[in-house]
Amino acid sequence: MAENADGGSGVLRSKRSATRYQILVGIAERQPAVSQQEIADAVGITAQAVSDYVQDLVEEGYVRSPGRGRYEVTKEGVDWLIGRTDELREFVTHVSEDVIGQVEIETALATARIEEGDAVSLSMRDGVLRATPGAAGSTTAVAVTSADPEGDVGVTDFEGVLDYDLGRVTAVSIPRVQDGGSGAVATGTVVDHATESDLVATAGTEALATARAAGLAPDVRFGTPQAVGEAAARGLDVLLLAVADELSTHLDHLRDDSINYEVVDTAE
Repeated sequence: MAENADGGSGVLRSKRSATRYQILVGIAERQPAVSQQEIADAVGITAQAVSDYVQDLVEEGYVRSPGRGRYEVTKEGVDWLIGRTDELREFVTHVSEDVIGQVEIETALATARIEEGDAVSLSMRDGVLRATPGAAGSTTAVAVTSADPEGDVGVTDFEGVLDYDLGRVTAVSIPRVQDGGSGAVATGTVVDHATESDLVATAGTEALATARAAGLAPDVRFGTPQAVGEAAARGLDVLLLAVADELSTHLDHLRDDSINYEVVDTAE
């Protein structure tokens, strides 16, 4: 990008550059009779600050003053505005195409062969977003990639609301080893809760030992609050076995994300 008068590489580089741009635009809109107070109100700074900026712009040759209260943007000022506007246009294009465009693309698993450009129906199953060819569902999108069955497919242009039930977390506090560890937990109760859950997550070595003592193979051995919360947000019921001093962090995260949970007592 071209250098601007402030030595930066864009009008958004600093507050000063952005303010100069706004003031110059304000003068161009109102010339030749320019009210500095009007510009101040539009930009959100004081009239004195506008006066100081205008004086600098006059000294740099971007603005000329043919009379008191009269200002005009010079050819050099117009060229500067054009250059900065081009930079802004490039930046906006980058944001809309490269940033926002990427955010609006979700990944789903294809239930059948999907070709790029196909209309698809979306559903949530087993905690995974699924894409089915055709627009018969209540939530639809357009595929931006092709995929074979069970392959990953990018989808965008969503319409409708994805209808599914959020999951629930059943949390079990596991004592630290110095307080009894896995030996202080009634494994039968853990097994009962596991049969009612879609996924078992452990957080801490004592929690892993508890799961193994109950004959369970954890789906998630390192159950971070983010991982457990995301699983529930995707419709999975989670049994969380967490060491006592880590459980409060998990519960805080679940409350923040409005995920339903219950804490059960499994002490021997």
